[in-house]
Amino acid sequence: MEGSGDIRSGIRAALPLIVPTLALGVSFGVLAEPVMGSVAPVAMSILVFSGGAQFAALSVLQSGGAAAAAIGAGMLMNTRWLPMSFAVAPSLRGGTRRRALEAQAIVDASFVLASRADGTFDRGVLIGATLPQAACWISGTAIGAFGGGAVGDPDRFGLDAVFPAFYLCLLAGELRERGGRTPVLTVALASVITLALLPSLPPGLPIIAASAAALIGLRR
Repeated sequence: MEGSGDIRSGIRAALPLIVPTLALGVSFGVLAEPVMGSVAPVAMSILVFSGGAQFAALSVLQSGGAAAAAIGAGMLMNTRWLPMSFAVAPSLRGGTRRRALEAQAIVDASFVLASRADGTFDRGVLIGATLPQAACWISGTAIGAFGGGAVGDPDRFGLDAVFPAFYLCLLAGELRERGGRTPVLTVALASVITLALLPSLPPGLPIIAASAAALIGLRR
């Protein structure tokens, strides 16, 4: 696509994400090993590559839930990829198979880094930004799963705060780049929806419901 950045630009943009992604991967590996063994967490990180979905599935397994329930929890968390895929699709290249392959690069941080002010996405940045994140997430999981005894309890390193801090940074960057009233109203409405539904819905559902706030953008 004309005007697209190259993959190297995406890799450079994602360099600040290397340490937090690796830390989260280690945390997942440490927590998953007692429940899933050493190999399964690494295989899951390769095949699923979605921290939110993997932690959701792990929480179900840790509480004694069945595998089907864990898979359902992970799939529920990943329904957010549907609207994100619709938004990115026009910026991808080639036929159906190539576009489906390139769409595997859609992850939260890369989605934000690749977004442009006009609503389009930089394909090169999207793909490039995902490559180091994937490498760090998978290798971090392996470190945690196979060397968890040396790492110990991940909470003592404050890793439980990495997830919310990570997404707050993405949100702040997106609001700063786009500006205007619409993004602020969208975030405010999404927050209200989430807080209102948290007491009555299972984990994950309030966040999915909050994505309806993005419909504000249709006014434009």
